[in-house]
Amino acid sequence: MERRIYLVHDDARRHARAAIDGAPVGSVVTIGTNRTSEQNAAQWPLLQAFADQLPWTVNGQTVKMSADEWKDVLTAAFNREHLRIAQGWDGGIVMLGLRTRRFSKVRFSEWLDFLHAAAAERGITVGGSFR
Repeated sequence: MERRIYLVHDDARRHARAAIDGAPVGSVVTIGTNRTSEQNAAQWPLLQAFADQLPWTVNGQTVKMSADEWKDVLTAAFNREHLRIAQGWDGGIVMLGLRTRRFSKVRFSEWLDFLHAAAAERGITVGGSFR
């Protein structure tokens, strides 16, 4: 069973300590500052704008990509394309380790700034909502 406790006041800290004290051997504790749901939501209109407005070369053909595919490309660019590439199961390539869910609030804020800058650089206009 996973339990998430947000350390926003002293009572929450006490509950967290009690949960640790009562946790079975082999439990895992992670403490960090994850991105907010508002930050997560803010990326999708930007990614959808790329999907709607900018064709891209995939397998040698210019195509429209989905917002999720743009997230892959832009996450690689945000990481300055310093990534690991593995051979695909049946050939091709797979980019490894590109996960924005592991970003802290600060890193996710930098990611959103990067998306806005990349959109401006390519003449992408952002508006509306995605999901």
